[in-house]
Amino acid sequence: MKNNLLYYSVGPLLYCPGNKATIAQSIINEKFGRQFSLALCLEDTINDNFVAEAEQELIHSLQEIHNARQCKEFFLPKIFIRVRNSAQILMLTKSLKNHIDVISGFIIPKFSQENACEYIRKLIEANELTSQKLYMMPIYESADIIDLRSRYEVLYSLKDTLGQIEDLILNIRVGGNDLCHLFGFRRHPDESIHNIKPVSSIFTDIVTVYGTDYVISAPVWEYYAGPNWESGMAAEIFDDKLCGFTGKTVIHPNQIRVVNSCFQVSESDFNDAKSILNWNDNTDTLVVGNQKNERMNEYKTHTNWARQILYLAQAYGVRKA
Repeated sequence: MKNNLLYYSVGPLLYCPGNKATIAQSIINEKFGRQFSLALCLEDTINDNFVAEAEQELIHSLQEIHNARQCKEFFLPKIFIRVRNSAQILMLTKSLKNHIDVISGFIIPKFSQENACEYIRKLIEANELTSQKLYMMPIYESADIIDLRSRYEVLYSLKDTLGQIEDLILNIRVGGNDLCHLFGFRRHPDESIHNIKPVSSIFTDIVTVYGTDYVISAPVWEYYAGPNWESGMAAEIFDDKLCGFTGKTVIHPNQIRVVNSCFQVSESDFNDAKSILNWNDNTDTLVVGNQKNERMNEYKTHTNWARQILYLAQAYGVRKA
């Protein structure tokens, strides 16, 4: 598991078309609050005929944010660019020049064996051009992880490939809607994606392969208004957490608050985590009931859980009982 708060602090990742002209002012004026990250998308939100224009609009927005920071203080979220090809990584890094400090890295759609090495090579080259670290978040959403006969081979092969830049992989992300699309599925506001067994089995395999070494973010929830959207989202986040996911992709500002609230750590978990990590070495036992004498805390089996809880508490806060 990752032993650094940075990997747990992406939180709700708000997607936005890269050519949205008002995004810079929204960030500068803290329109979306102070607890989220931002993905500026140049891939499937942009018409193929307008990619060059979108790139320039995105560069202009990031320059505007950079320049505004010289004049006033405001919350700067982690900003990632979702590219549509590996060439954009170097092109954008070079184009932004000294404005590159406002972005945290790049999101890689449809990450696969065919493109992994090239994306990694371009990220390494981009990092050689700047003094700051540029991170990568690959998205697992391609058809090549559907086939059970090769899925494990594909997942482990990609993990081995990522190993050369493991510290630069901020999160592993999963494309829930893309995977549902391959089967022709779509969930309603009262349905969790984790109950769609062909898709949830893919999630399970991704968590099994990557979960001991990486933080894995949960898939998008596409409802942001209408009946039951919020309770449905909260229910799915409950499943997300139980299945090993941290944080969530969001597609509307309304969803940011829900993600942050649901990922807050309970006071009971927080107290137990602190107790486990501050175990008295002079005692003759490594098992004890918790403060409320409701459940067992065991040093040797709950240490990794306790570390994650404290990172989540720092990232999202503690929910009082």
